[in-house]
Amino acid sequence: QVQLVESGGGLVQPGGSLRLSCAASGSRFDYYVIGWFRQAPGKEREGVSCISSSDDSTFYTDSVKGRFTISRDNAKKTVYLQMHNLKPEDTAVYFCAADALGPCSFARSEYDYWGQGTQVTVSS
Repeated sequence: QVQLVESGGGLVQPGGSLRLSCAASGSRFDYYVIGWFRQAPGKEREGVSCISSSDDSTFYTDSVKGRFTISRDNAKKTVYLQMHNLKPEDTAVYFCAADALGPCSFARSEYDYWGQGTQVTVSS
């Protein structure tokens, strides 16, 4: 079992940067695919990025490609989402989630464990 805690959200101006962290507790963190999702008010939760457990392959939704970078540090049991050139449309609650089976997916039903989320607000 894995427990996930997100941090690093906040208020940032358009064009700014934030780094989100997803800290895990529990065993065999390195076995889990980790995904980042976000949910804006009135919208469905959508997949943003995912990093595999086997070879650290990374995947991004089209709207964040070239701006966001996902990475993992298995020794620290932490996954990061570095976000650059933030836009108002990136405003959302960001969640990380863990999938014990993989492969990387943006299907919410594939994920077994979820964090509570961290708010990201992009506004001038």
